[in-house]
Amino acid sequence: MTTSKKGLFVMPDGTNLMFTFILVSSLFLLWGFCNGMIDVMDKHFQEELGLNKAQSAWVQFAHYLGYFLMSMPAGWLAIKLGYKGGIIAGLLMVAAGGFWFIPATHIAAFWAFLLGVCIIASGLTFLETVANPYTTVLGDPRFAATRINLAQSCNGVGWILGPIVGGAFFYSKNAQGVSTGSQTLYIPYVAVAILVIVIAVVFRFANVPDVKTKDDYHLDDKDAGSPVAGIEERQIDRGMVYFLLLFNAAVLIGACEMIVWVILGTLRASDLAMRITLWSLGVVSITVAAIMLAPLARKITHQSIWSHPHFSSAVLAQFFYVAAQAGIFSFFINYMTSEVPSLPSSWASGFLSGWFETGTTGLLHLSDKGASNLASLGSFCFLAGRFSGAGILRKFSAHKVLGLYGVVNVATCLLIFAKLGWFSVVCVFLSYFFMSIMFPTIFALGIFGLGVRAKKASAFIVMAIMGGAILPKLMGYVADQFDMSRGFIVPMFCFAFVALYGFSWSRLSHAESLQGVTTVGH
Repeated sequence: MTTSKKGLFVMPDGTNLMFTFILVSSLFLLWGFCNGMIDVMDKHFQEELGLNKAQSAWVQFAHYLGYFLMSMPAGWLAIKLGYKGGIIAGLLMVAAGGFWFIPATHIAAFWAFLLGVCIIASGLTFLETVANPYTTVLGDPRFAATRINLAQSCNGVGWILGPIVGGAFFYSKNAQGVSTGSQTLYIPYVAVAILVIVIAVVFRFANVPDVKTKDDYHLDDKDAGSPVAGIEERQIDRGMVYFLLLFNAAVLIGACEMIVWVILGTLRASDLAMRITLWSLGVVSITVAAIMLAPLARKITHQSIWSHPHFSSAVLAQFFYVAAQAGIFSFFINYMTSEVPSLPSSWASGFLSGWFETGTTGLLHLSDKGASNLASLGSFCFLAGRFSGAGILRKFSAHKVLGLYGVVNVATCLLIFAKLGWFSVVCVFLSYFFMSIMFPTIFALGIFGLGVRAKKASAFIVMAIMGGAILPKLMGYVADQFDMSRGFIVPMFCFAFVALYGFSWSRLSHAESLQGVTTVGH
């Protein structure tokens, strides 16, 4: 007997999956915590190893390289082993990365820490590839965006705690005021490793049903001659498919060139040799991609996820969103310690005295530790945006909210760029609030209606997280050339693309909302 009861976590047969949702949401808190620690690590290496902003951004590169390398294997494993198997594999990989920080601390080389960051990110890739789409199917499809935003709110809690814990260990000092961060950096990562092993055991014995995503576009239909398939075939805009495929290929080529850049830098190639090599590879690769993708776009069928522009555009939107987020989060401490107006000397007293220090100009400003703690306020704004966004998404169309929030963040970045004193500082925190719903909402919009292929689509969207490895390097370069405020021009353009995707989603998906596809009678 079935029931028509509707709810956030109630399936069509009346099964309530709230406990499963809560269990999966714990994973979001985990990777939020790990990401939060990463965001306050840059300044530590700048001071300990004498790196500039662009060089310290290699921390983000290593982090997001893990996502790039493991997203497709994670998607394949999720299809083979189901949601539970993918989650357990990811947790064990995170544990391995956490324990690696013990020998990395003894090696005391930048590459050793970057390797640990990359291994942990590889494990998180499994978790994100599985958990993000899984939350969208644990109840009524109408509330898919709401559920993923609620789960991502736990991610926001982790992002609040991460900078606090990371700052306490990365910027710790002994009684003589000498930094001990290099000796204590491993502690929070080992604690994470132990915790995830416990979580893996819990998942091993928990009920995690393998729920199938709704197949709105009939991608699972094997009968190419069916009426629905025929309609879909005629509706494929092959010009748009080709453009989006080429755009995605260009992004992939850019990611690969970053890896080549790392290799050439390790080999101590000259700047001229690096420029010639990278430009040559770029031009040749784009030309080859343009030629090879043309026949592919002509032959593609509606059963391919790449024939659906709302998915392929989501990959790009996620790339630019994560690029903007990673840049703002990574250079938050740099901004707060260099761009905040001078502070009253009376603030450097009481229990907050460790938050401030006197600069070379004799003026009081935020210390690295104070800015690291303040990053948690940014994370709180992020969390508030997630919780309020989850409620807003129950009332309004997800794509319209995404577009509006994207436009607002374009404005905040422009105001930060303009260097308007305290008003610009407030805009930094506003950017946290309005970017909060973007990742989960893009995810829900991107995998909408793709049926069993949602797992494969999820892998590509997670791969797009590589944007966090590439554009922060550009943001750091702009900041090194001018100042930190001017660096915000980079995330401004990224948010502009996200806004464009939000406002274009209905046309790309042929759907009015996440409730169904209009062109095939749903």
